[in-house]
Amino acid sequence: MNPIQEQPADTVARLRATFRTGRTKPVEWRTTQLRRLRAMLTERGADLVESLRADLGKSPAEVQRTEIGFTVREIDHTLDHLARWLRPEPAPVPEHLAGATAWTQYDPLGVVLVIAPWNYPAQLLLTPMIGALAAGNAVVVKPSELAPATSAVLARLLPEYLDPDAVAVVEGGIPETTALLAERFDHIFYTGNGTVGRIVMAAAVQHLTPVTLELGGKSPVFVDRDADLDTVAARLAAGKFLNAGQTCVAPDYVLTDPETARALEPALARAVEALYGSDPQASAEYGRIVNERHFDRLSALLDSGRVVTGGRGDRATRYLAPTVLADVDPKSPVMREEIFGPILPIVTVADLDEAIGFINDRDKPLALYAFTESTATRERLAAETSSGGLGLGLPLAHLTVSDLPFGGVGESGMGNYHGRYSIETFSHRKAVLAAG
Repeated sequence: MNPIQEQPADTVARLRATFRTGRTKPVEWRTTQLRRLRAMLTERGADLVESLRADLGKSPAEVQRTEIGFTVREIDHTLDHLARWLRPEPAPVPEHLAGATAWTQYDPLGVVLVIAPWNYPAQLLLTPMIGALAAGNAVVVKPSELAPATSAVLARLLPEYLDPDAVAVVEGGIPETTALLAERFDHIFYTGNGTVGRIVMAAAVQHLTPVTLELGGKSPVFVDRDADLDTVAARLAAGKFLNAGQTCVAPDYVLTDPETARALEPALARAVEALYGSDPQASAEYGRIVNERHFDRLSALLDSGRVVTGGRGDRATRYLAPTVLADVDPKSPVMREEIFGPILPIVTVADLDEAIGFINDRDKPLALYAFTESTATRERLAAETSSGGLGLGLPLAHLTVSDLPFGGVGESGMGNYHGRYSIETFSHRKAVLAAG
């Protein structure tokens, strides 16, 4: 039977039956699945390059860097360390249990559901799956229907490379996702927006299923007076306009004082031209907006400030220029929701105190970035704000460190993953005591 044609209830039941045999628990099975997944990415990478070009206009270099290469590195890191991560950890026992031994061990949870978004439709489906397989689970994955070409490639390739009795791909939109969420899973991992995150949580409550929510939010950037603005601009532009701004940890807006803002404006314009040339629409390295609905939503935000660079679009090709807006009012439309597109507003504040207050008055972001040479400023931002991650001097980079947990806090999500943190997410840490 082709798992894709099954009803969700049958798919979950079939995978649960596999899990109950113990087939997924041996380390050999886990590492075999990871090596096969790695082989899929290296042998069939061209299929993903083509599908991601069709869905998001990604260049081959960007696909290799942010989708295929990122995922291969995560596999390699997991393979290198998995045996050590899974080793039982001894625990001391009190005097009244003298002679006993105690330890903790990681047990697989069972059948895990991974629901992926459209912006990095391969990486953000496969990277959580790496952790779920490494932890010894059976996995149902749901690719995003908004990236249909990539969804189709993954649905075709994954059953060819991975154990089809323990890994299933379910394609479709809202009806299929709703049907999946009605089933009992042992963990649900969702990446996307807060609106759907609430739906996922509400469904999970029915079975008391634990969830990991990787959401988003408006990730601010504080630029201090002492920062090298050419460096700031180059790194901001590279982080913001990657994937046409459709990145959950992309810098969402800049906070800086008025004088620094005026000097930063031309530096950002130069940085955009250095990345994509005088006509980014003709650049092979600049992506496209995922669909017309998101193009229209983003286009409506362009009047929220004075255009420093960009501001143009072509709905027919889903092109929206890398855009910087200045003189942005904090109450303007572009500041009311996560932008998730190639628009970078600059908001002026008087100083660090006002910047910290501005950040803390809003939802906790998935990431906070700062460019400053001041150790005291860095320490204050670390101590006086709350965010999923803090990047000092380089946006997005913390996401690429497998030994750092990646996740949000509050409105930007709950739980984390990558490296050993994925094992913790997709396992139960069981306490064991043996009498002497």
